[in-house]
Amino acid sequence: VQLQASGGGLVQAGGSLRLSCAASGSSLGYSLIAWFRQAPGKEREGVSCGSRSGGHFYYTDSVKGRFTISRDNAKNTVYLQMNSLKPEDTAVYYCAVRTNRLPGSTCLNSIYYVHWGQGTLVTVSS
Repeated sequence: VQLQASGGGLVQAGGSLRLSCAASGSSLGYSLIAWFRQAPGKEREGVSCGSRSGGHFYYTDSVKGRFTISRDNAKNTVYLQMNSLKPEDTAVYYCAVRTNRLPGSTCLNSIYYVHWGQGTLVTVSS
């Protein structure tokens, strides 16, 4: 599976961005979708994850109520809608997919993924 992330940019605090992640190749073989982020000097953090087929999605506490993960399976694309952005949301955002499901919020742990997009930079100015 090849993943291409896009949609990052510079936005003022309080603004919105929508990230996209287009999958190609053996795109039918994944069941979990996820977004991660990594700020300078910090470890990669799980932002949101869930099943490609729908159902419950998990979010890290700091983005709950502001970020929404979604997918368009017909386009093999995963989205991350980010609203009410804060300077602390500044990071490189990565999409990832996984073939097999994981229990609950375990899908927020980056160690379980091998298919990654290249990252897209989101910068939120104060």
